[in-house]
Amino acid sequence: MTVPDPAIELYKEGLGLYGQRKFAEAGDAYTKALELKPDWTDCLQALGMAQMNDGKLEVALENLQRVTELAPEDPLAFTSLSMCLQRMDRIDDAEKAQAQARMLSWKQELKSNPNAPPPDNDGMHVTQ
Repeated sequence: MTVPDPAIELYKEGLGLYGQRKFAEAGDAYTKALELKPDWTDCLQALGMAQMNDGKLEVALENLQRVTELAPEDPLAFTSLSMCLQRMDRIDDAEKAQAQARMLSWKQELKSNPNAPPPDNDGMHVTQ
């Protein structure tokens, strides 16, 4: 019999609470999980999104920026960062983060589809 990982159990609890739109409670569960695994990017991103949806934009931004530092090749990290920046009305920064997400997604797609068209210079559109 496998012993459950307490950090994973707390993360799953947070996911359930997030799904119920209980963002503050989800954030508490993610915070407890991160006490056990401080650099767990999936959990840190979930925390940032819960905080963003709970209106705690400054702390959400800090956590989502940390995710991009820990996982600089993760397009979802930059998409989440862009969403938070949009809510803060930092549109130029949000567009830059989203362009980075699109570029990273394209690089990942190239691994399975070497003929995938690249995004244009700003990362916002696909060139044909």
